[in-house]
Amino acid sequence: MARINLLPWRALLREKRRKRFLMVLVALSLLAVAGLFAADHFIDTLVEEQMERNDLIRSTTFQLDGRAQQIDQLKVRREQLLERMQTIETLQGNRSGSSIVLDQLARSLPEGVYFTDVKMAERTIAITGVAQSTARVAELMRNLDASHWLEAPTLIEVRAEDGQDASPARLFHMTVLQSQNGHDGGQF
Repeated sequence: MARINLLPWRALLREKRRKRFLMVLVALSLLAVAGLFAADHFIDTLVEEQMERNDLIRSTTFQLDGRAQQIDQLKVRREQLLERMQTIETLQGNRSGSSIVLDQLARSLPEGVYFTDVKMAERTIAITGVAQSTARVAELMRNLDASHWLEAPTLIEVRAEDGQDASPARLFHMTVLQSQNGHDGGQF
């Protein structure tokens, strides 16, 4: 029988298989490393894009916060301007109301009566004057009561003043209120 030695052939085949296995193993390892590198690069790219979006959101938020602050400042300024306008309107109303009240006082003044002092505090007007008689003081009170701008005249004091004339003059002190509906209603 012929003896054939197959060991070298098997050893060569085994060596070939081992080399192919190592090459496949190296190729797969390189492929795995390349895949990991690609995945790492892809994830880094995604992270950088997200960081850019976050930076954009932060900068936009900062700008919006600045605008919101400006809006708040404008609201405060608007409120201040509205308060000033309200004050000016009130002063304008009071100014015309005061002149109308003085006009009404002058129109209510009967002949033989004159004022020596007129003081106004809030709605109360204190009047001091001189009249020829108490009848003239009563006529003054009726005239003041008939005015739409004045109400509730109250006589505080009437006294005779010693004078050089035959008929003594009457000193009087009275108060009258400025009418709410005449002043605030703006009826002229």
